[in-house]
Amino acid sequence: MIAVIPVAGSGTRLRPLTHSKPKALLHVGSKPIIAHIIDSLIPLGCDHIVLIVSHEGGNIPEYIEAHYKNITVDTVRQEDRLGLGHAVSLTRSIASGGELIVMYGDTIIDGDFSGFISDDSDAVIAVKEVDDPRRFGVVNVDGDRITKFVEKPADPQSNLAIVGFNYFKSADILYDCIDEIIAKGVKTKGEYQITDAFQLMLERGLNFKHYPIDGWFDCGTPSTLLETNRYMLNKEHGSHDIDGSIIIPPVSIPDSATIEHSIIGPNVSVGKHAVIEKSIITDSIIGNGAKVANACLKGSLIGDNAHVIERQRILAIGDNSSLDFEIN
Repeated sequence: MIAVIPVAGSGTRLRPLTHSKPKALLHVGSKPIIAHIIDSLIPLGCDHIVLIVSHEGGNIPEYIEAHYKNITVDTVRQEDRLGLGHAVSLTRSIASGGELIVMYGDTIIDGDFSGFISDDSDAVIAVKEVDDPRRFGVVNVDGDRITKFVEKPADPQSNLAIVGFNYFKSADILYDCIDEIIAKGVKTKGEYQITDAFQLMLERGLNFKHYPIDGWFDCGTPSTLLETNRYMLNKEHGSHDIDGSIIIPPVSIPDSATIEHSIIGPNVSVGKHAVIEKSIITDSIIGNGAKVANACLKGSLIGDNAHVIERQRILAIGDNSSLDFEIN
């Protein structure tokens, strides 16, 4: 089983964190986004991954090769960002000839996928009900079968959004349809959309099944990254006892991190070799090698090797006084 994972996005909404690191390597819970994605693919029999990267691809392949010894990793480069359909088309020389999974590299899908790969359909598309379908590719359905694909519909007939976890019994048919929409110049919102290729496959008579899921987590903005981190930490149930500090679960703290005289948690993910001293941190992600001292942080993202050092204050407060250091 081969999986194609597009990770060529620049992660502009997560800058400055993504100036020096691709979004797929940002941590949520105890590991990077790409690790959560791969861990959901392995039970499906996936042992070969093709990454679609940009010139900013970073060291995602190196991370996978270091942590997943039984997975083969190939990369293709998308020089021009012409849409997801175009991106996937670049992988044909590597991933054609058999079954294929296409899984988006900026979201985490969580759930039971034991019945995801279906023998009675040509393709399976994971979907989730959403409040505003106009922002997504959506499917119209009849029972468990898909009858139509629409990319970001102005007048949606369904609220089932495509979440970016898709299985194809024949990769070649998918590639043929993508090549056809590119050759004909079929674009939606100025890009070659993979949903247009899905629709062409449907018109050719292929049988598509939809697979509802509950856990769909976007990692594209600071707020959604922290939301995903909260979910993953609660799922992992991480807790620690550290002398001289108070740890409020759920948290993820590696053995290589140093925590001294601090209150950590809930919902805090700490990177390897990070140092936290005399601080209170909640609902935050602290990067590898970062140092935080004398700080009170909430809802914060601290990058790798960044330093947050606040001055300690010595105060003499008289009766009936009020002191507020909060910045509005």
